[in-house]
Amino acid sequence: MGGQKAIVVGISGCSSSGKTTLARLLRDIFPNTFILHEDDFYRPEEELPFKNGVRDWDCAESINIPDMEKALSHIRTEGTFPVSITKSGGPNKTHRSSHGVVSPRPNFLKSPHRQENHPAYQTARLPLPPSQPFVDSKEDKNSVGQCPASDAKIEALKAKVQAWLQPGSPGHDVFSGDHSPRMCLLDGFLLYSPPKFSKIMDTIDVKLFLQVSHAKATQRREARDGYVTLEGFWKDPPGYVDKVVWPNYVEAHRWMFVGGDFEAGKLDLSALNEKGISAQLGKVDADFEETLEWAVDSVMEALEKWHAQR
Repeated sequence: MGGQKAIVVGISGCSSSGKTTLARLLRDIFPNTFILHEDDFYRPEEELPFKNGVRDWDCAESINIPDMEKALSHIRTEGTFPVSITKSGGPNKTHRSSHGVVSPRPNFLKSPHRQENHPAYQTARLPLPPSQPFVDSKEDKNSVGQCPASDAKIEALKAKVQAWLQPGSPGHDVFSGDHSPRMCLLDGFLLYSPPKFSKIMDTIDVKLFLQVSHAKATQRREARDGYVTLEGFWKDPPGYVDKVVWPNYVEAHRWMFVGGDFEAGKLDLSALNEKGISAQLGKVDADFEETLEWAVDSVMEALEKWHAQR
């Protein structure tokens, strides 16, 4: 791991399982952290396949996997976002954004209103060096609704991480010194799906998996207004979860369940351990504050192991 300048933490699960909400909060709780959204690697809408008569945004073929692999490789070795330039000199955009640098996040989380104006749900724009062009991620403009964690819980976890970072504590060894790494939170609905995503999985240092029930995923997805896209705006047609989202999710993640029996809902611990994936065992639709604390603890533990192996 010598020379690695960024640690990649994957957060994956079905659409509407809480990945982006979790990533945005972890970005504010941990230092020197930024988010890479898998959704920013969508192919243009006209290139997407059809499933049951509608465009399929929830399959491997909808993602520009080679571009994503290159971006992750660059992030790990350089600690910054790559900038893709076309022959004409302009940014080479995927469906929802161009690739570039996302500015580091300040420590906010002071607002008493835990909704879309909550700083954890806003994208801070700080001055960047000339060598790091600014990019405006379309995915960061998509609303994830009201923050499900209380200010008190967020502040308590921030204090926990700050204590972990103090001299004499394990976190200080991870993030101190001239060569301390940045942390990239990779937020994606389809990260742990071999063989198509095997190379992606190999570049993820810490893998978190969130479970959600069909009912909860449907409720959350249908409550969304839609998604900002390069072409304009996408709104799910009626029945999209049952026709596209859920069947694709089941097929891509069946290998993670005992005997491939997704319907039984029992995660295969040996399969998860073999791929280094952490999950809240037996916790479908877990309380979000419990999930947030689990994620913070899991990341701290994984970073300590990562540092020990360097």
